Parts: sequence; C-alpha cells; structure tokens
Amino acid sequence: MTDANDLFSVAGKTAVVTGGTRGIGEMIANGFIELGAKVYITSRKAEACAAIQEKLGARGFCEAVSFDLAERSGIDAFTAYLKERESSIDVLVNNAGASWGEPLESYPEAGWDRVMDLNVKSVFFLTQQLLPLLRASAKTSGSARVINIGSIDGLTVPRLHTYAYSASKAALHHMTRVLASALAADHINVNAIAPGPFMSKMTAFMLDDERSRSAVAATMPLGRIGAPDDIVGLTTFLASRASDYITGAVIPLDGGYADLR
Repeated sequence: MTDANDLFSVAGKTAVVTGGTRGIGEMIANGFIELGAKVYITSRKAEACAAIQEKLGARGFCEAVSFDLAERSGIDAFTAYLKERESSIDVLVNNAGASWGEPLESYPEAGWDRVMDLNVKSVFFLTQQLLPLLRASAKTSGSARVINIGSIDGLTVPRLHTYAYSASKAALHHMTRVLASALAADHINVNAIAPGPFMSKMTAFMLDDERSRSAVAATMPLGRIGAPDDIVGLTTFLASRASDYITGAVIPLDGGYADLR
C-alpha cells in the first residue's frame, strides 16, 4: 500500500533556495521548512538574509547568507560555503532572478547583461558547481532534484518591455531540458516551473493595490493570482518521491493563462 505521507514528503531533505528572501523564493523556503526540510537561502543583500533567517529560523533549520550569484566569484564562494557544511544536497531551487523594463529603442546593454547573467548564466554555473553534492545525494537516496523557476513570460509574448527577462526565461526553460538529458543517468531530475503572477517585489508595480490585482486576476482563466500554497505544492511535489518519473518538464503555474486565454 502506498504511503502518501512518505511519497510526498520532503522531511529531512537538504534544500538550497536561491533568491529566497522574498517573493516566490521566500514562499518556497518557508514551505520547505514547515514541511521539515533543512534550507539554505542565498540572496545578494546581507540585511535581507539576516531578516529572513530570523523569521524562518524560528520555524526550523534556515541559514541565509549573502552572495551575488550574478558574479562567478559569488557562485564559487557560495559553493565553498555549502561544501564546508554539507556532504550532499537533495534539492537545488534556482529561483534568483532579475528583470529590466525599458523601451526597445533605449534598452541598455547593462540591463540586458545583468538579467542574462543572473537568470541564465548563474543557474548553469551554480548547478555545475553543486553537482558533486547533488550526485552524492542521488547515490545515497536514489535521486536528487534541480528545480528552475522560469516564468510564463518564457512561454508567451509579454506586453511589457522586458526583452531580456522573457528571452532569459525561455532560455532557462530549454536549458532545463538540456540539463535533464545530461543528468538523467546520474538520477538527478531537472524540471522547471513557469509561474504566472504572484505577489513579489518584481510584480509589485502591477499588483501593489487591490484594483491592480483585480485587473490582473480578471485576465486569468481561474480568476485569481497565484498564492503561496500553489508554488509550495508544486515545488514540494517536484522535490519529493512523487515526481521520480518526471524530468525535463516545464510546468506552467499560471491559472491557465498560457493555454486557455
């Protein structure tokens, strides 16, 4: 008989959540901690890391440390930090991301590079550097997980002037498939989630008041924006044994926006 509690459990797992001090990353980290996982968070701002560690650390194991993953030196330093503390990692959630909005005619190279470096390049190189820890987990438990947080903007054509962001998320989705193929033999499942609108600093400009939220919700087939349980539920599924036979998938989490509108 199947034990559903064990099948969907993340209790006792060690997870890394990048960009976990706010928005979707905080939702995921909080959900993992409440469900019994050990969570390491990284973000660029030291003050935000200190605040989230105090907040989530009261609920379970949470260490939040400041590294700039847009820089290779930051990736290397964070990897060294983790290797000093853990011999294996069960789940890597690549959530850290940036956006830049500006009209096509004036869109700056600096903005393009910042978005691409964090949203695509850093995901590849952090995953690369953490492979020994992920492989160690897969060898012991039978599987490890990489979960990339993409965006519905990588599946649809956005109305906003976020050229690098939408291009970066489409690239991340395809890189997810490429990495899934490369790591399948190592029993490291690689999947992506493509969220629609959730409350975060990145979406505050369009969701910062009830009228704006209602207007955005009206464009969604399910009539609402995403809630914390939505992202926690899907991420927990992808981190648990329940998703053992899923790899290379890009799963919309958008209330039907991409396919039904």
